[in-house]
Amino acid sequence: SVSLNWMDEIQRFAPTLNIIDIRDAATDSTQDFQPFDVVIASYGLLQTRPEQLHKTDWQTIVLDEAQAIKNPATKRSQAAMKLNGQFKCITTGTPIENHLGELWNLFRFINPGLLGSLERFNERFALPISRDSNPDASHQLRRLIQPFILRRTKTQVLKELPARTEIVLSIEMSKEESRLYEALRREAIEKFSAEPSSEKKGHRQLQILAEITRLRQACCNPQLVMKSAAPASSKLAQFSETLAELLENHHKALVFSQFVGHLKILEQHLIDSGIGYQYLDGGTPIKERKKRVNAFQAGEGDVFLISLKAGGVGLNLTAADYVIHMDPWWNPAVEDQASDRAHRIGQTRPVTVYRMVMKDTIEQKIIALHNQKRDLADNLLAGTDVADKLNAEDLLALLKEG
Repeated sequence: SVSLNWMDEIQRFAPTLNIIDIRDAATDSTQDFQPFDVVIASYGLLQTRPEQLHKTDWQTIVLDEAQAIKNPATKRSQAAMKLNGQFKCITTGTPIENHLGELWNLFRFINPGLLGSLERFNERFALPISRDSNPDASHQLRRLIQPFILRRTKTQVLKELPARTEIVLSIEMSKEESRLYEALRREAIEKFSAEPSSEKKGHRQLQILAEITRLRQACCNPQLVMKSAAPASSKLAQFSETLAELLENHHKALVFSQFVGHLKILEQHLIDSGIGYQYLDGGTPIKERKKRVNAFQAGEGDVFLISLKAGGVGLNLTAADYVIHMDPWWNPAVEDQASDRAHRIGQTRPVTVYRMVMKDTIEQKIIALHNQKRDLADNLLAGTDVADKLNAEDLLALLKEG
């Protein structure tokens, strides 16, 4: 979807440039590029067409949504580092999604050597900042990277952008849901009560995350963790009530969830209720994504169901003036980017963002983490998000009460 946006904007603002979309299978993989060519490629093509892309000496290379190369160990990142260009630019709303090492890798692309080796970076900055909250290390890192960062907020770009209001809708679990949740939580704690052997420690964090995911799914809808006889979902009931009120007042809504299974349950509810909608997740083909976005913008459907990872970036959906996050994500900046699908240039109405959160659950603890991450962000990157890396013990603490 981001690639399609680039093509639309180039045709609009620079029609004399020659757009070559090499994502098209029919494109010649041996083609030599010429002056005035603007080549649009997906990150996947960096790996599948390395000879064609690496042999060219580019005037300019732009990595949009550059968090795609955040992990230096991936083939995608390694392929990006081999691109040769006279000027390199990266754009991203989430320069750090999980830990500071991701920032190091982004700077390795645009300014190799500035932050030293990864080992040295961790020693000087990552550990002192994320583990010890060292203000001196944070200040030093900020001074080092600031000359290479251009940060423009929407309010600076467009002063008359309408207001955005964020509301957390706290939802009480039913007795049946509460009993199920508590049983899952106690079962998870019992699994990790014993001290792991040294060879098993590496898997411990993933195992705890898997248990936390089950709890989060139980908060969304018990059907996601129980194949039969699941209690009714209080969150679905709240969603139904909230949506009915919005539609009655002629509003349109974007609805985000991280779980495709959850989206499918919501989709069935919309079908049963006779509510027009559009749907998008990671399995939606690129051309179909654009078709559905255009249909929604043209008035076909009052609700757009979107998976957070597949549709949180690269979409213009200003036809909606309400955003509903069905389940909180660890990183608030990722949620903010998703909300910005509606709250962006072209929006003329105030935008309201609802976050549906089950009381006294893991969801409430994730929302509490949001404030910590935003505080750290303000200190380091003047507003961009920096997430502390949670270790196994931090995650285990989230499973426990208090």
